Amino acid sequence: MAVRDSRGEPRDEVMHRTRATDSDGRSIKLVLVNMSANGLMARCEGDPKAGEHLRVHLPILGEVDAIVRWSLGGRIGCELERTIPLADYYGMLTVMTRNS
Repeated sequence: MAVRDSRGEPRDEVMHRTRATDSDGRSIKLVLVNMSANGLMARCEGDPKAGEHLRVHLPILGEVDAIVRWSLGGRIGCELERTIPLADYYGMLTVMTRNS
């Protein structure tokens, strides 16, 4: 189900467990809550700060680079450094929803 937010970009609701690696090489557990081809929102352990670079593991795509744009109460919003091509994005969503 796509959700619209103030950015005007549709977001797809997901509940997908994954991990990210911060710039110091530490692993961070994530639960992706919603995604678009340009970003994501996740619940996370730890406290990544706005501006921090992460490598997020996504199905099909492997590691993608993201920048934390906001962090609040165990949740983070990230902008992907590259837009996911739509065919890859929908394939990834299929895997995420099948495994949730």
